[in-house]
Amino acid sequence: MLLLDEDSPSGGFAGAELTAMYDLGDLRLFTRIVAAGSLSEAARRQNMSLTAVSRRLSLMEDRLRVRLIDRASRKFVVTEEGRFLYQRACVIVSDLETTLAELDSVSKTTRGRLRVSAPHQIGRRLVAPLCREYSAAYRDVTVDLSFTDARPDVLEGDLDVAIVTKRPTDGSVIHRRLLHSRRVVCASPAYVEAHGAPQSPEDLVAHDCIRMRRGDKIYDSWTLLGPEGPREYQIGGSLVADSSDTIHQWILAGSGIGVKALWDVREDLETGRLVELLPSHACDEICLYATHMSRRHVPPRIRAFIDLLAERLPSLC
Repeated sequence: MLLLDEDSPSGGFAGAELTAMYDLGDLRLFTRIVAAGSLSEAARRQNMSLTAVSRRLSLMEDRLRVRLIDRASRKFVVTEEGRFLYQRACVIVSDLETTLAELDSVSKTTRGRLRVSAPHQIGRRLVAPLCREYSAAYRDVTVDLSFTDARPDVLEGDLDVAIVTKRPTDGSVIHRRLLHSRRVVCASPAYVEAHGAPQSPEDLVAHDCIRMRRGDKIYDSWTLLGPEGPREYQIGGSLVADSSDTIHQWILAGSGIGVKALWDVREDLETGRLVELLPSHACDEICLYATHMSRRHVPPRIRAFIDLLAERLPSLC
């Protein structure tokens, strides 16, 4: 609430307290009234009724406990307190309008820092080049890219965009699907030549399967689809990693059998560096999502980046 500074020699207002007005619109209206020279002219200029302007002014005076404009006579007279408030209010209103104009300009400009997280393999192979492409188009944005195969939290991870393979369930996180694919069981020709190819999912238990770890959890089963629907099959092996990129390299090196998203190994399958195993038992599907915090107004730098991913990623896989 705006208070009268009774200790001021001029009976003025405490400077910082002007910003505590219930409605800064009242300050703006008061400056318009004084500038217009009459309530009726101010009402005309503001496209308001004379009654509404008079009521707003009276409410201001009641809250401030001071007379701002003497309306006892037919003359329009601004009191000493009114002149003091007018001088302060003009500065405040001008600063506010300048700030809002600058804020509007900033909000419509693609600039600032963009913090992005992506899984290791697809991040290094596909997202990183698109970050470079984005940076070339938006020179005022600093792109900060990190890799993790864990599930980053855009709410707590100091991130603008988290690219993940699991659809978020938190209603405060917005997601946009970027890719949709299937997983494949695969191995290198060298592994198959040395150990043979599993003929059924039950045979996997006798093979060296490379497993993924997230935190303390090791994923020691794969879900495969057969004639009777999806079923989990236990697997084992001597290699475990928390990096999808490392697992990919181990599969290529012939160290074991792995499950990979098709977008990660399509080129390897086409060139013969890897072979698909158990093709009649499809793996579960996988999607890639861009996630960001729910907000009414998404900053242009975030919106432009996600639009680029959605447009370019499908053509690169």
